[in-house]
Amino acid sequence: MYRIRMHGRGGQGTKTAARILGSALFAQGFEVQDAPRYGAERRGAPMDSTVRAARTPIYERGAIARPDLVVVADETLVAVPAARVLEGIDAHAVLLLRSGTPGEVWQQRLRIDGPVLTLSDLPEAASATRFVGAACAGAAARLVPGVSREALVGAMGSELAGMSGSLRARSLEAGLAAWDAMAAHAGCVREGPEPSPGGTRPDWIDLPLDEARVAAPDVHAALTSVQVRTGLWRTMRPVIDPDHCKRCHWLCGSLCPDGAISVDPEGSVVIDYDHCKGCMICVVICPPHAIHAVPEARACEEGEGSR
Repeated sequence: MYRIRMHGRGGQGTKTAARILGSALFAQGFEVQDAPRYGAERRGAPMDSTVRAARTPIYERGAIARPDLVVVADETLVAVPAARVLEGIDAHAVLLLRSGTPGEVWQQRLRIDGPVLTLSDLPEAASATRFVGAACAGAAARLVPGVSREALVGAMGSELAGMSGSLRARSLEAGLAAWDAMAAHAGCVREGPEPSPGGTRPDWIDLPLDEARVAAPDVHAALTSVQVRTGLWRTMRPVIDPDHCKRCHWLCGSLCPDGAISVDPEGSVVIDYDHCKGCMICVVICPPHAIHAVPEARACEEGEGSR
């Protein structure tokens, strides 16, 4: 059985990547199982998806403890303990990172014995955030034996059928570019051994009861969440048109799930872009339609809505 784990951040299409890979493997005659696993389900939060593929019925369930292939869509996740990117990796497993740093450097940094591959120097369509998942799916399909280019194209067509024609075309371009980039390592992933039931028999463990002042969770500093800039993964930016704003901030301010809308001393409504995740609720509920959505890349270039 092939056991594949795909790691990414919310918004990068990691769940879709697993579905594409699973569909491609299914088209090649494999029994397939794929499932996403979320923590905090929001844009930018670490998440992962698992794919199992075998020529026989699959009875395993749950997280993959000993993967044969680990695909990481964002190299910054390696340093995040909660993401558990390196969990279960040994000399047998192949680690694929989307990174501009060579695999040999990563191998030395992480001190792992297995092969480390990197996905870089891809065309713009494969590098944009919204097409990262397609690129990772294409690369993974090339590394797993038995998946043809035609099966990958068919899987992307079926899984991305709900997208517009232009988005499907760019996603396909990203997937095939990654497929071509992994040509030198085609089919390098190998099926791992079946897990053995070994270990010791579980038994009851008596734990001492600590006093609440020792055992209870405690936050030693106030307002620490402001230091986490959750707006960094925004793809669309809400921008207020001051000429149309009626200053009814009790609507947009109350319904903003992140409390990122406030009023300055002059009474003008302002958005805290360090913590606005771009959910666009304010755009939808603004009565005078004074808030409009702007692509984040364009807003950064033009300095729009910078306050």
